[in-house]
Amino acid sequence: MIPPMRSLTAEEYVEAFKSFLDHSTEHQCMDEFNKEQMPNIMAGGHHVSHKVKNASLLLRGFPGRSEQDLKMIRILQAVHPGVLIENEIVEPNPQHVAAYKELVNQAPDLQNVSFIWHQLTSSEYEQQVKEEGTHKKFDFIHMIQMLYRVEDIPNTIKFFHSCLDLHGKLLIIILSDSSGWANLWKRHRDCLPSTDSGHYVTSSSITDVLKKLGVEYHVYEFPSDWDITECFIEGDAVGSLMMDFLTGTKNFLGTAPPALRQRLREALCQPECSTTKDGRVIFSNNLSMIVVE
Repeated sequence: MIPPMRSLTAEEYVEAFKSFLDHSTEHQCMDEFNKEQMPNIMAGGHHVSHKVKNASLLLRGFPGRSEQDLKMIRILQAVHPGVLIENEIVEPNPQHVAAYKELVNQAPDLQNVSFIWHQLTSSEYEQQVKEEGTHKKFDFIHMIQMLYRVEDIPNTIKFFHSCLDLHGKLLIIILSDSSGWANLWKRHRDCLPSTDSGHYVTSSSITDVLKKLGVEYHVYEFPSDWDITECFIEGDAVGSLMMDFLTGTKNFLGTAPPALRQRLREALCQPECSTTKDGRVIFSNNLSMIVVE
């Protein structure tokens, strides 16, 4: 008897996400952005008249991002040498918090950085701030691939934008409208199972919100790829994890109706989603880096 389809647990998501990172250029893409744009973003229009800079790092529901956070902190250190950095992390998953703390403990170059940990969702953090009446201002806030799991995206952006200091900046990293994800969600939504509880959000959804808020922003587009060839190899363990990540479903290939599996595989091969190179199927994972003033 075929087991019913169900969503991934937090632990299962971590495993599926790792297979995605191992076969995609997502982190390399972020590294390129950090190298090419982040120093200017951290320095541009920013007047450091005080001794402390604040960075709120939001990691809601997405493991494996803490390395990127530390890279951004090091860029802050390089741009503003000697400045103390108060770094606040908002993350609901205790395992992700523990992993991040371990990474910090292994980083001897972070002496001028203090860490405050909030084991909360972004909405819980917002509620706590409003209840306590402590509306702290930050010089830099970032949301790396986290708005997919937020219930009220416009109000979340509005709240965290209100937390910026006068010259502060909000960085939102989200999937580009040119990505295969955007085209899969737009043209082939019927191929995806109802188990995926994430919002289908891409950069245009975010810039629409920013336009309504009347704030200044700039969008940087960076190409990223994901080799999904194993998704098409029957019985391949890596391909199975990839399909789980794509659909948010545990053992999608073993529990989905054959017709649904076939439709999704056909959709993934469409030119608006993927290209074929040297016999490999390369899914577009392009990212938009949105910097809000």
